[in-house]
Amino acid sequence: MSVESLFPRLEPLLPKVQKPIQYVGGELNSTVKDWDEATVRWALMYPDAYEVGLPNQGVQILYEILNELPDTMAERTYAVWPDLEALMRAEGVPQFTVDGHRPVRAFDVLGVSFSTELGYTNMLTALDLAGIPLHAVDRTDDDPIVLAGGHAAFNPEPVADFLDAAVLGDGEQIAIAISELVREWKAEGEPGGRDGVLLRLAETGGVYVPKFYDVEYLPDGRIKRVVPNRPGVPSRVFKHTVMDLDEWPYPKKPLVPLAETVHERFSVEIFRGCTRGCRFCQAGMITRPVRERSITVIGDMVANGVRESGFNEVGLLSLSSADHSEIAEVAKGLADRYEGTNTSLSLPSTRVDAFNIDLANEFSRNGRRSGLTFAPEGGSERMRKVINKMVTEEDLIRTVTTAYTQGWRQVKLYFMCGLPTEEDIDVLGIADLAKKVIKAGREATGSRDIRCTVSIGGFVPKPHTPFQWAAQCDHETVDRRLRELRNSLRNDKQYGKAIGFRYHDGKPSIVEGLLSRGDRRVGAVIEAVWAAGGRFDGWSEHFSYELWMKSAAEVGVDVDWFTVREREEHEVLPWDHLDAGLDREWLWQDWQDAVNDVEVEDCRWTPCYDCGVCPTMGTEIQIGPTGRKLLPLTVV
Repeated sequence: MSVESLFPRLEPLLPKVQKPIQYVGGELNSTVKDWDEATVRWALMYPDAYEVGLPNQGVQILYEILNELPDTMAERTYAVWPDLEALMRAEGVPQFTVDGHRPVRAFDVLGVSFSTELGYTNMLTALDLAGIPLHAVDRTDDDPIVLAGGHAAFNPEPVADFLDAAVLGDGEQIAIAISELVREWKAEGEPGGRDGVLLRLAETGGVYVPKFYDVEYLPDGRIKRVVPNRPGVPSRVFKHTVMDLDEWPYPKKPLVPLAETVHERFSVEIFRGCTRGCRFCQAGMITRPVRERSITVIGDMVANGVRESGFNEVGLLSLSSADHSEIAEVAKGLADRYEGTNTSLSLPSTRVDAFNIDLANEFSRNGRRSGLTFAPEGGSERMRKVINKMVTEEDLIRTVTTAYTQGWRQVKLYFMCGLPTEEDIDVLGIADLAKKVIKAGREATGSRDIRCTVSIGGFVPKPHTPFQWAAQCDHETVDRRLRELRNSLRNDKQYGKAIGFRYHDGKPSIVEGLLSRGDRRVGAVIEAVWAAGGRFDGWSEHFSYELWMKSAAEVGVDVDWFTVREREEHEVLPWDHLDAGLDREWLWQDWQDAVNDVEVEDCRWTPCYDCGVCPTMGTEIQIGPTGRKLLPLTVV
């Protein structure tokens, strides 16, 4: 049965809200399919505002792949701002998609992509506005399957009560497989109803259905075990990995936003995965092994994306883009192609020890020279050993000095505060390092027109990393160290004015820590915060630490127990039944190496050190050189 557009009811509300353009749809390369011609219908949600959600590559890729299937349709929905939420509730307008403005509840699957745990309350808002029961156990056959993905889905336990299913890892292939499974189930007359299709998904071993697992607790509050509660459901659920990225050159037709967004560029993922082994980095751990795109496919994707979108900036993305084994050839080939045009190239993610000035010059050949950003992460040599960020002070000084001498005047340095084993002196070392950067830049250039911005975030221990056992630093200590660091920079008359200082206080990190390493009991906190008006927790102007702490106390959850408590080696962690491919014993040993300041090399260029991913997945690291060349391109 056809589903009518909600736009006639929505349109009268738009003049009354801020940025109404974000709700109207119709972007270049968006897709609106005929409802009746599709068998399987997806609503894809990024649980944040349009300006943050539209550029998200994960959602854009799935949107395009699913819409390429002849019997499947996908539309997008984002979190609505509180002003529109209030009007929608008053006028009875449900959560809608921006493509066809159809009610989200009418779709078969609501796929929610979580890049961060701070989007959980926004998901509850969307469910409630859509008329979908918050709790999975209360849903009927008329409700969509609520499916989570993204990095935060590697521990979906805090939102397990609100989810029907979760998927770990790359989404390209599993999204198609889920569509096929749902289509077959519908063609057979939907046997078993809602539980019937969820059981089929769970039996594949690649989709986690929380309701089919029981969690048992020990008297002291720790988890005793997590076990399937019905036959055919596997004890462990495995992540999905696309092994040949060249076969999936998406997005082919990038969405071009109507409203201003956080990234105004076309992005090409040049490789996926990272084996640098930074112990704090969940993304690097859960996306192994390294899989590179070939130079020719990268070139084709850039040419196609620029042609289809009209964007004049192209970002080459990965966790550490300069680590691509043919990055020099990629840079030169693309710079040659686009020299003299209005298309600029950028390398947003660059390590100090992978950066070189030839690379930087290739990317700034068209005259656009933005500031350079590097992430030493730790303020002292010892801290960088603890986190396995193998960057020395000499490396950093040499790199930024070279940049200053080649005409750059602005360098941004990113650090974290609250790292395991950190002491006050390690954080104050950030000030010393920044001053040395300014001093070296002035001496090398003979100019005082040298700037350095220090940006600091609070550390949060993440699942599936060596730091998953670590005690999180309390926010009082983090804030005190940041105040002392700020004073050290401000009070320096020689260098202070040349150093900018940006930081986030420690309170949001505590909430993120609660959500990232929590179990099912934390769901009650999320629901209480949402019910009390919590929204957009990733935005400082909307976040309320006091609301989170008050809600946790009301439902009887001890925040310190989930955050600042160190875990024991054999404690059952909430995500132990979800397999990212990493060997648990290797992660523990790496945690012990961290405590003992022992560094581990990147296994891309050294013998395997048994993290477990390649044997578990029957694969190996994929790097060049491929020997292929990027041919000249006639630019119109």
